[in-house]
Amino acid sequence: MKNQSVAVVGGASGLGLATARLMLSHGVRRIALIDRNEEALEAASSRLRSEGGDVIIVAGDISRRDSAHAAFEAVARAFGRVDSLINSAAIYPRKDILEITDEDWDLENAINIKGTYHMMVAFVKHVLQQPPAGLVAGRIVNVTSVDAFKAHPQNAHYAATKAAVVSLTKSFAHACAKSGILVNSVAPAGFATERAKQLGFLAELAQANPLGRAAEPEEIAEWIVMLASSRNTYATGENVIVSGGYIYG
Repeated sequence: MKNQSVAVVGGASGLGLATARLMLSHGVRRIALIDRNEEALEAASSRLRSEGGDVIIVAGDISRRDSAHAAFEAVARAFGRVDSLINSAAIYPRKDILEITDEDWDLENAINIKGTYHMMVAFVKHVLQQPPAGLVAGRIVNVTSVDAFKAHPQNAHYAATKAAVVSLTKSFAHACAKSGILVNSVAPAGFATERAKQLGFLAELAQANPLGRAAEPEEIAEWIVMLASSRNTYATGENVIVSGGYIYG
């Protein structure tokens, strides 16, 4: 990824931040973190700059089209060219299937589906306006989940949104193929985020996994980076499951 410019949505913490750090180690020249948590953005940017990164941060609400597009346009103005987009922003509020309210559905859909859609549209429009750089004009990697492929009565609305993102990934891949934009997704099983530790279900995740442990964010980030890098010149419309054998597909 040497000399590329990348936008990471949801980059202030968790998998997004782990992906940004790994990308910098692979030679990314400039990286933008887009998130709604300004305090976390400041902390993440300080950490990345201390590691030698050329970083900008953009606080924005991706659930609204105008705000999402404005956030991406701020990145495009700063960088001139954006080579890859990583969509890792999501919310994960566990709730029993019989207790999900309309407000719960609206919030899940707004961030996990609409937010991902808005950012992909903004990126594709940007790429179509910039001169091509070889066979591949741009790359998108969306973070989905193994929950899209299994029953999840404790978090059905989250699982449904991730299934929708798998579908969106395939639709965008098909629509953008002739323009040289590759669109893929990575579906992790539960991994060791700070939120998983705070909610106290890390041991549960480890016990359910054939490898006997939850993945570290960096282990999932490796797959995201590969799909977003120049090593990927042909895969598009794919959903890569990285679950430690928890689920196959």
